[in-house]
Amino acid sequence: MSPRGRPRDTQVDERVLLIAAALVFERGYAGLSIDEVAERAGVAKTTLYRRWPTKDHLAVAVVARLQEDDEITDTGDIRADLVTYLEKIATALNRMRAAGGRAGPSAGVVAELAAAAARHEDIGRLARRQYAERNALALALIERARVRGELRADLDAEALFDQLAGALYYRVMITGAPVDRAYAERLVSSALEGNLTCP
Repeated sequence: MSPRGRPRDTQVDERVLLIAAALVFERGYAGLSIDEVAERAGVAKTTLYRRWPTKDHLAVAVVARLQEDDEITDTGDIRADLVTYLEKIATALNRMRAAGGRAGPSAGVVAELAAAAARHEDIGRLARRQYAERNALALALIERARVRGELRADLDAEALFDQLAGALYYRVMITGAPVDRAYAERLVSSALEGNLTCP
């Protein structure tokens, strides 16, 4: 049985998400408006509200789209690969933190998205699914390093990754301290202490 209704236009989705992302970066979370996005994209507001019922839903979709372009490289050097990946996360967090011209230690849009996941059960599920998909790639990277003997055989890959990613989010969400490549290098060195077979 074929699905009812008109098939979803992925070109419209892409156009809407690009416009929404531009508004978020220009004005911050408060400046995102579904009505304005619809007008700029040249589509009916009802079309957007069917796909993204609230601004929260649209903002989460924007972040998911931005993350699609991030790749996890595997050069065979787990220390370098983890630093590179954490730097990508840090760059994305800093960009979202500075959206709308915000300066200083504020968590900015990062905090708004966390709040959206708490406000809406469906957004919470979506956010967890997105993180699970991204985390699976990082966990596979760590597992490959363990299998080839670069990391200890009894290493807990999930705990290691939680240590790394959790620290970045803690600095952005709680302390407001900077996250950059230098911090990523310190973090990876600390987390891998005692876990590398050949330090």
